[in-house]
Amino acid sequence: MAKPNELPADDQPPAADLLLTFRDKVYTSRTLIIPKTNRTLSVAKGVVEVSASDEQALTYLKANVEFEPLKE
Repeated sequence: MAKPNELPADDQPPAADLLLTFRDKVYTSRTLIIPKTNRTLSVAKGVVEVSASDEQALTYLKANVEFEPLKE
């Protein structure tokens, strides 16, 4: 039986960044361009996922009436 890898807390790999999901109420597929940036977000199957730490994307999605956050 293999022994589990026990690393000190400092040596543990970082946890995956939390993703937040928003439903697109208008389109099932489109590319969003975040204003005042060259960044894009892709809507696929009516949803778009963004990192919880992505303040620009979250601000854009929360301010736009075409999107609603999905509870997971």
